Amino acid sequence: MKLLAGNSNGTLAQAIADHLDTPLAQAEFKRFKDNEIFVEIKENVRGEDVFLIQSTSYPANDHLMELLIGIDALRRASARRITAVIPYYGYGRQDRKVGGRTPISAKLVANLIATAGANRVLTLELHAGQIQGFFDIPTDNLFSTPVLERDVRETYKDVGKLMIVSPDVGGVVRARALANRLGADLAIVDKRRPKAGESEVMNIIGDVEGRDCILIDDIVDSAGTLCNAAEALLKEKAASVSAYVTHGVLSNGAVTRVDASKLNQLVVTNSIDPSTRKGVSKKVRNISVAALMGDAIWRIANEQSVSSLFE
Repeated sequence: MKLLAGNSNGTLAQAIADHLDTPLAQAEFKRFKDNEIFVEIKENVRGEDVFLIQSTSYPANDHLMELLIGIDALRRASARRITAVIPYYGYGRQDRKVGGRTPISAKLVANLIATAGANRVLTLELHAGQIQGFFDIPTDNLFSTPVLERDVRETYKDVGKLMIVSPDVGGVVRARALANRLGADLAIVDKRRPKAGESEVMNIIGDVEGRDCILIDDIVDSAGTLCNAAEALLKEKAASVSAYVTHGVLSNGAVTRVDASKLNQLVVTNSIDPSTRKGVSKKVRNISVAALMGDAIWRIANEQSVSSLFE
């Protein structure tokens, strides 16, 4: 087994390598003067089971091309099996046609990865479960629930006072999974989205009075939804509001927005490199998914069950 890392999230890749006690293979991901991407694998991978770790986070197009060209380089170097390890799957929010003459980019990117030569995909918390079906190669979608649950139990001593909250109807399954593991109650924020990047809270479904509310979501981008939901929950007399989110995109002044919000804290995983964020907030805290992804890689390499990680 060999591990390779692109430029998107070297810190997470190194943490995964440390967890597996396997060094990162030598590879060079660089750019020509006109910004074309060049990849060179610096050691023999012929006949190897290779895992290429690369999030397609900002700048998404550059990191996506690094992933595709890296896969092609490995295929031409006669790697036996190539697994694209994508902690954050960019373009995942474009998973259906939302209007006339619009793309389904999540499917297009899936096609590109398979065409480049990947034999399988390992990713984390896809925006929608059906994206797994967009791939024509085996795809394992990990859930961050065990990592989030562990941190919640360490942070909140009185689990019985917790209320797990889905910030929209579409995230109910994700929120319910954590609520069931914690033995906590579930509430739902009923919202509408006038346009992309904006949201408006309409109603709170559930009694949150006196409860420590935890908002659960897969992606936080502008953070408008979470900040608005926190304000609405506190108006309904919630004792406190925090948020746990898998992918911390945090673009367009999101960190500043969180800092000024009524959220107690925003906990995000390191699926996206925290050092790429603009701004610093004492309310934003990072937790690692390196052990989860490392265990999944080990199981794939040894032909063992990945789903058993969540049983």
